Amino acid sequence: MPATTAPVDKRLKILDAAIRKQQNRPDTLIAILHKAQELYGYLDTPILWHIARALRLPPSRVYGTATFYHLFSLKPRGEHSCVVCLGTACFVKGGQKLLDTVAAHADVKPGQTTADGKVSLLVARCIGACGIAPAVVLDGTTHGHVGPDQLTARLEEWTHES
Repeated sequence: MPATTAPVDKRLKILDAAIRKQQNRPDTLIAILHKAQELYGYLDTPILWHIARALRLPPSRVYGTATFYHLFSLKPRGEHSCVVCLGTACFVKGGQKLLDTVAAHADVKPGQTTADGKVSLLVARCIGACGIAPAVVLDGTTHGHVGPDQLTARLEEWTHES
């Protein structure tokens, strides 16, 4: 009987090609993390270790970078994402109230995804949109001067999709 081998994940081959294209340079870590998240949807521990080995970096640096930036996720994200900015300007102008509104309405804690997989709630320390505070990023699009009612309406749309 021939020995069987586990199928090689095509995404890993693509990631390895991207790493080679960057010549395994440690200073390309963020670009490689973006590529890995694009391929897998999130960055799990085995992928972070793989990247650390390939770039000859300590795993703590790879993990630290992945957790520092709000664009990276260590868990699968929901169908929709809501990033609430809690930078100084947004916080002062009601960012915490927006966060509390989403958490209560969708029954989800920051950094988590709803049980039905519809909505992920994330927090950013600053999204660089201080002039339109309070700001949120909904499915990748920045919205400013947002109030709790507007956010609740969007959540209703998301949770009542078929």
